[in-house]
Amino acid sequence: MEIQKRIGFFLGPAFFVATLLIQPLELELQNSVLAVAAWMIAWWVVEVFPIYITAMLPMVFFPALGIMGLKETFTPYASPIVFLFLGGFLIALAMEERKLHQRIAFGLIRLTGTKPRGIILGFMVATAIVAMWISNTATTVMMLPIGLSVIALMNDQGLEEKLMKRFGLLIMLGIAYAANIGGTMTLIGTPPNLVFAGYYFEQTGVEFPFADWLLIGIPTGLTLLITGYVLLIKLIYPISNAPIPGVETMFLEKWKELGKMKRGESMVLAVFGITVFSWIMLDPINELLGSKLLNNVNVAVGGGLLMFFVPVDWKKGEFIMSWDSTKRLPWGILILFGGGLSLASGLETAGIIDSIALWVSGNAGSSVVVICIGLTLLAIFLTEIMSNVALVTVLLPIVFSIANQMGADPLILTIPVTLAASCAFMMPISTPPNAIVYSSGQISVSQMMRAGIWMNLIAVVIIVTVVLVLL
Repeated sequence: MEIQKRIGFFLGPAFFVATLLIQPLELELQNSVLAVAAWMIAWWVVEVFPIYITAMLPMVFFPALGIMGLKETFTPYASPIVFLFLGGFLIALAMEERKLHQRIAFGLIRLTGTKPRGIILGFMVATAIVAMWISNTATTVMMLPIGLSVIALMNDQGLEEKLMKRFGLLIMLGIAYAANIGGTMTLIGTPPNLVFAGYYFEQTGVEFPFADWLLIGIPTGLTLLITGYVLLIKLIYPISNAPIPGVETMFLEKWKELGKMKRGESMVLAVFGITVFSWIMLDPINELLGSKLLNNVNVAVGGGLLMFFVPVDWKKGEFIMSWDSTKRLPWGILILFGGGLSLASGLETAGIIDSIALWVSGNAGSSVVVICIGLTLLAIFLTEIMSNVALVTVLLPIVFSIANQMGADPLILTIPVTLAASCAFMMPISTPPNAIVYSSGQISVSQMMRAGIWMNLIAVVIIVTVVLVLL
């Protein structure tokens, strides 16, 4: 175990005990909640254990310390939002199972051309589109070997060493940035978006519409993607656009290897299309039917179930996906959502969130724009050193309450914070895509930080501007 994890192992329980003992006894409920929160945050920041395990601490301590009853503690772990993400996971697994995501990626890269800048753009567009629907980690794992194949091909051509290094660096940065950005564009694209949807449902009793997120996520994501591409190839790491011999042939061979679209792929594409259409057209469909028959959750779970029900070969008993495929499903994320919602309920029950929000709104002036910029900056730089899911889990309840105390629309503050939590561009440890491309050996920490600091600052401007304009 690394030294910081060993320290963190004892630090969490130490914070827990100290908070229980040091604070005044007349605030016993608040002390208890803060003690559990301190333990969880310490372990989340240092990642002593997988963050999903830490998310289960409320199951033990909330009922034991009298913070909330057993039912109130465990209900968030079965929140509708948990099942929304479960449905999204199942759809993503089916795309991977039938390799539909590879066809999408190769097809897009072929369209953007085989010159260096075109290849980089192709990788970024393909990565972002796939990451909108499946895990950005899985997307990066898929795109990395493709990118390394192109880099190896370039090395075989005996081209200038400086150009080869620059090209490899840009491919890797492009994949990481696009994977992070792509996840922000849909409600199911990345866990922080689902955490936001969960808190929104808890606060309002209404589901956040899938189509409404697209109206914000797509303009923000496209702007970030275009800006990131231009920033990388024009300003920070400029590169020549002379054609690379052999690249076009390689992509053509890869495309031929996929062959014609197989029945399994077409079935996945059909179910995926129906699911996305139902999400986007949710309200019109319900109005046509005269009842609220469809919602985000049952559409997601329905799409996931269809992956098990739709046959590929009826005679052989083969369906799009079998239960064995779910071994790759990240079940821990579902527990993490529940733990975050349970922690937020405890903080709210004790009145801690409202107290913090009252203090912030009372000491930060009345400008919603200033508060929005400040919170977005805080989120985007904190997510460089801690899990983005853990960050929004802790921060969103407070942000919701700050907005209520100021009499502002909570979406103006909460959506920028949620988007910013997925925009960590500076450090290899910040997001799985960053870590994966760093492991390729094509990029150094200093190179990632040099581009990442500018991307972070530009992302704050873009996120705040787009959200304020659209809302």
